[in-house]
Amino acid sequence: MEYRDYYEILGVGRGASQEEIKKAYRKLALQYHPDRNPDDKSAEEKFKEINEAYQVLSDPEKRTHYDQLGKEYNRWQRQGGSPGGFDWGRWTTGAPGGVHVEYSGNVEDLFGGGFSDFFQQIFGGLGGFAPGSRAAAARPTAYEQPVTVSLEEAYRGASRLLQLNGKRLEVKIPAGASTGTKVRMAGAGPAQGDIYLVVDVAADPRFTRQGDDLYTDVDTDLYTAVLGGEVRVPTMEGDVLLKVPPGSQPGQAIRLKGKGMPQLRGKGRGDLFARLKVRLPKTLTAEQRELFERLAENKE
Repeated sequence: MEYRDYYEILGVGRGASQEEIKKAYRKLALQYHPDRNPDDKSAEEKFKEINEAYQVLSDPEKRTHYDQLGKEYNRWQRQGGSPGGFDWGRWTTGAPGGVHVEYSGNVEDLFGGGFSDFFQQIFGGLGGFAPGSRAAAARPTAYEQPVTVSLEEAYRGASRLLQLNGKRLEVKIPAGASTGTKVRMAGAGPAQGDIYLVVDVAADPRFTRQGDDLYTDVDTDLYTAVLGGEVRVPTMEGDVLLKVPPGSQPGQAIRLKGKGMPQLRGKGRGDLFARLKVRLPKTLTAEQRELFERLAENKE
C-alpha cells in the first residue's frame, strides 16, 4: 500500500488552519469538478483525490489520526525503511489507535468506488464498522457531502442530480440556504443511513451576505451625493433606481427593504443595503474650481 500525502494534494502546509484547508478544497473542487471537465478522466481522478483529502483533513479526529501516522511513516523512511516494510496494521481502523470515521467525500464515488486503498485501510472505508456488526446495525452511518452553490442559487433555490446505486436522484436545495445548511436525504445511504448535503455558498462579486441581509457598493458622483438624485443599484431580481438624499456621506448605507435573501423555510426576506462610494472629480474646469474655492471660503 502507498502512503498518500493529503496536504500535498490540497496544496496546503501541515499547519494549515481549517479555513485554509476549506479554501483550498473549494478552489480545487471547482477547478476539477466533472461538470466543468466533461469526459476528462484525469480531472475526474483529481476530483476524487481532492474529495478524499478534504474528507480526512476537514475532520479533527481523522486529521489527528492521519498526522500521527504521517509522523511515524516519515520517521520510518528516514531510518531507511525498506519498501513494503512499514507496519500499516497499527494504523488501520480495527487496530489499537484506529479511528471511526463518517464519510464526507464525493457521493457518486461512495456508491461506485473511488476510494484509494490507503483510505480504505486506514479509515475503514465506509464508516469504520465491520459489515454485519452490531454497531453497524444499531447505528447506520451518516454520510456528508459538501456541495457548492452560487449566491444566485441560494437565493432562488437549486437542485443537484446524484447517481446512487445506478439511480438518479434529484436533491432540492431550499431558497435561503447559507453556508453550513444541511439538506438531509433520509435513508438514502448504505444500510439505510442518511446522506447530508452540506451547503457552501460561493462568494459573489456583487454582494456580501450577513445573515439574510445583502450589501453592495454603489458608485455615485460628488454632485449626486451633495444635491441628491438617483443611482442604479443591482439586486437579485435586477437593477433598480435608488433615491439618494441630499448631503449623503461616503460609505453611507441606504436600505432597500425586502431586497435581501429569503428566510430559510420562512416567509420573509432580508434587506439590501447600498453603500455609497462617492467619486471625487480628478480634474476641474476653471469655473468648477472657482465654485469650489468660493465654497471653501464659506465653509463652517
